[in-house]
Order: sequence, then structure tokens, then C-alpha cells
Amino acid sequence: MQRRDDELIDLAMEVRAALADGRPVVALESSIVAQGMPWPHNLETALAVERIVRAEGAVPATIAVVDGRIRVGLDEDTLRRLSRARDAHKASRRDLAALVAARATAGTTVAATMWIAARCGIAIFATGGIGGVHRGAEETFDVSADLIELGRTPVAVVSAGAKSILDIGKTLEVLETQGVPVLGYRTDTFPAFFTRDSGHKVDRRFDSPQALAEVIATQRRLGLQSGILIANPISEADALAADDIEARIAAAVRDAEAAGVARKDLTPFLLARVNDLSDGASLRANIALVKNNAALAAQIAVAHAALAEP
Repeated sequence: MQRRDDELIDLAMEVRAALADGRPVVALESSIVAQGMPWPHNLETALAVERIVRAEGAVPATIAVVDGRIRVGLDEDTLRRLSRARDAHKASRRDLAALVAARATAGTTVAATMWIAARCGIAIFATGGIGGVHRGAEETFDVSADLIELGRTPVAVVSAGAKSILDIGKTLEVLETQGVPVLGYRTDTFPAFFTRDSGHKVDRRFDSPQALAEVIATQRRLGLQSGILIANPISEADALAADDIEARIAAAVRDAEAAGVARKDLTPFLLARVNDLSDGASLRANIALVKNNAALAAQIAVAHAALAEP
């Protein structure tokens, strides 16, 4: 049974009460606040996403490491501090123990957020896009820990697919190897973050939050310990032209190689560089898709909680 309390994990009172009552809760990552977006867009987006989750009937639980404490549910002052913290670390699962011991502050990635959510009993998590296999990984072996975490942690992750800066075909191959079901929400094709169609298929299509909630509940009843990736395409109105964004991503990758940027610094560098090269269009799309994912995650959480009602 997953623990909802831990001597190193602080649950906000609202989150604790919702979990105790069986009400819907949606986990939210904080790397997007600390590293993923520039000020003030990061704070504005974080607050807007929490409002969207509430409007759909669920409780938001933004997760971060703050002064060595793992916090599940952040108040506005803490979100504001995290959004302006230049010394905030980027915490994947492997970083948590060292950062907690050092009493550091960090934004949590998909992998870390998943692990913390599962430990607290939160079944559904909304993010922008997952990490994956980086382009050129056959030489660099740069594969995101998000994929490994999805293979071993029973949390459903709602995302706009994998970030467009990645090798999406290889990312899907690793997910298959890890035993992770890739489910499309009202789509037969896997989205590519800024664009709606990566050219790759999802495993199954579902057209309602209720149907996806049923899959999550069934996965848990079967005792399958992998996560579920729910692919929710960016809306047509907010999507970018595939050829245009691909050209900018290719240029950003070349710039990263020239600058020697790698490992955990690579994704923030590429996203920032693509934003510069697209004159801010990629950031606008990023904000839109994060909000879209939060709304769907909350709808699924509400439907999932209803399944547990007597």
C-alpha cells in the first residue's frame, strides 16, 4: 500500500484531505516552473494550470523540493519563489536523496514527480511533454529517466506526447520495451508536442475521460506496476506548422552540439533556443498544451474517483 505520509514529504492540507476522502487529485510537476519557461510566463502558467484543475473539479498538487522538503501542494508564495529562484536545481528521481539531504530547492521532472505522486497515492499527473530518446542517442546514449519511470511507477501521465526535440520513434520503442501502454485521447496518432501528429501510431484510442479512467482502474486491479501514457494532442488552433518547427529544432540541436550542452541541461537549452528561433511561438504553444493537458487530467481524475464511489 502506498504511503500518504512520510517524514520527508509534506502534504498540503487540501491535498491530504482530498486523498483521505477519495476526492480527485492531479499531480503537477515544477520543473516547468523552475527551468522550463522564462519569468513571468512560468508563474502565470503554473497558477493558470492550478485554476483549470480546480475548475474541472479536482485538487491540484504541484510537487517540488523546497529547502530539503518534498512538498506536495504549493501555495502561491512558494510557486512565486520557485519561479524566480535562479539557484533551483532540476530534480529527477536519482537526485532526490542528495537534494533533500543538502536542504536544497528544486523543480521536479516527470520522473521525480511520478515517483512522489505514487508514494502519496496520487494516480493521475499532468505535464507538458515527457522526456524521451534524444536525437543522436545511438552515440550519446541520452535517454530520459522519464521512460524508465513510466515502466515501473503506476501513475497515468497526461501529456502532449513527447517533446518535439526528441527522436519520437525511438522514444516509442523504449516505451514499448518498458511495457507502457500509449493511449491516444481522440487521436489515432501520437502527437509531437508542438504539432498534433508525429507520424507514429498510439496503441489504443479512447474518446472520453471516463473510458481512460476505466483503463487506469483496470490496470491497478490487475496489479500492473507500469505507468500509462495518455497522449493528448495540442489543439488545432494552437499547433505549429510541422516543417517550420522542425527546421528550428534542427538548428537548436546544432547550436547545442556546438556549445557542448548535454545531459540534464540539454532539454532546457533546446526549448529556450527553439523559442528564440520561433520568435516566441513555441512558448505560446507550450503554454496552451500544458493547460489543455491539465484540463483533461482533471476530467480523468474526476471520472476515476467516481469509479471508487460505493
